[in-house]
Amino acid sequence: MSVFLECKKIKRTGFIPTFLSGGLLAAAIPVLNMAVRSENYVGLSDTPLQILLDANWQMMAMLNVLLIVAGACLMYHTEYADNAIQKMRTLPLKESQMFFGKVILLSAMFVVVLVIEATSLAFCSFHWFEVYNDFWLETGKTLGYSLLLTLPSVILSMLISSACKNMWVSLGIGVVCVFTATMVPVKNFILSIFPFAMPFQIFGGTDAERTLQFIYVALIEIVVIGIAELLFIKVRRSFE
Repeated sequence: MSVFLECKKIKRTGFIPTFLSGGLLAAAIPVLNMAVRSENYVGLSDTPLQILLDANWQMMAMLNVLLIVAGACLMYHTEYADNAIQKMRTLPLKESQMFFGKVILLSAMFVVVLVIEATSLAFCSFHWFEVYNDFWLETGKTLGYSLLLTLPSVILSMLISSACKNMWVSLGIGVVCVFTATMVPVKNFILSIFPFAMPFQIFGGTDAERTLQFIYVALIEIVVIGIAELLFIKVRRSFE
């Protein structure tokens, strides 16, 4: 029910067009890169998908996380504008349900972005490389892994947005976190578990043990940030 309400709220906010446009922009990166510099990649020995991700995923992941930050800020801006969130509190709906409804909706839109990007990667693989049997299986594993590692940044972005009544404050914090994450060494595990840095990880080329470690950390972060939001809601209500 809360997800349905969130869908109704964002109809006129530009939320969906923003994600579709951002997904198309991220999907255009590998296509443009291959169109201009295909000779640098077609002779490499890795699988086509791995070559494309190694060359383009860092920029694509940065755009993805920026989209998530902007989407979270936009969703809570509609709540704080004209004190709409205070009116929502008078309804038979818990604020935590509203929060997790927004998280589910934002995650669903990110899945749409991943599908658009997968289409782009498939086009590049079939157009510039030889087709191989395990492409779709490899793509599914890669994007599923990326989705899981991005969920901590989704829920943390939503927590930051829920805590800041001014959209520009939450947007500024999110952008600073994203650009801080771009400076984190990908191979450094401790620094890479920063929620905004985890989406930059690539499934292929990572050993199985390290992959499992990132999966476990992502699940733990999702639970911890979710609990932090519940505690924040209770503390804020006690001071209002």
